[in-house]
Amino acid sequence: MMNHRELPYHLSNTVLGYLNLLTLLASIPIIGAGLWLAHAASTTPATTCQSALQGPLLAVGFVAFLVSLPGFIGARYHVSWALWLYLAALLLLVLALLGATAFGLAVTAGGGGTQVPGRPYREYHTRDYSAWLRRHVADEKYWRPALACVASSRACREVAGWTPEDYMRRDLTPVQSGCCKPPTSCVYGDGELAVTAVQDEDCYAWRNDPAVLCYGCESCRAGVMEQLRRHCHNLTILNAALLLVLIAVCSGGCCAFRNARRAEYAYGGGRMSKIHPRWDYFCFRSRWWRGHREQIY
Repeated sequence: MMNHRELPYHLSNTVLGYLNLLTLLASIPIIGAGLWLAHAASTTPATTCQSALQGPLLAVGFVAFLVSLPGFIGARYHVSWALWLYLAALLLLVLALLGATAFGLAVTAGGGGTQVPGRPYREYHTRDYSAWLRRHVADEKYWRPALACVASSRACREVAGWTPEDYMRRDLTPVQSGCCKPPTSCVYGDGELAVTAVQDEDCYAWRNDPAVLCYGCESCRAGVMEQLRRHCHNLTILNAALLLVLIAVCSGGCCAFRNARRAEYAYGGGRMSKIHPRWDYFCFRSRWWRGHREQIY
């Protein structure tokens, strides 16, 4: 019979084993999606936003697979060295998430845009964002594919037929506000800039050509920054939630590790419990082993 002291350890192994089995199975379609996107990017010009997802998907999929595999083996078959690897990997993940969360909080500081008087949308300026975001978006290695992503999306096509009244009552996304129209402060007459004392530099970069629009404007970079800032903010919240989950999983992993060590010590003294059989109880398939393992354990 299982006594009350053994129940929590048995439960921790069971829960940890099932949890890692689910993670292991979930990592397979994630890796498959990343490989499919990588294949699509190699056969099609990288002008879509989906191609930017292949790296994170592959990283998440492989990390989940490599971490959950020793966790499942260790929890299911009471292999202490596999659980040790699993706990070490979890500790590294916790430290990485702590760093990523702190970095995300620093990156997402500032921004948010400025409300345009009398309009439902906001306009964005590069000076309002963190230095890291400005440097990141200014890097041509990032900006060229980001701009290709914006130009190939439906963002500007959705507002191409808007009338001035639509701009008075309808909201815009950060990319639409920065890349698809000139700044609201610009004053045009007969298709040309009006001669005024002050005009925003972006007013001169704007063209009514669908292939040009305001893609060369600083406001377009600011709109992309705002979109990136929002993604970073959501990721920071997800990281904080994952930290809590990983801490709970680490607690269960420590119980499972202690249980596996107890099983090994009991096995070494000839007192192996049938409640917690060691890994080699399941692995050998010989007729002699099947007949004698119950006596041994």
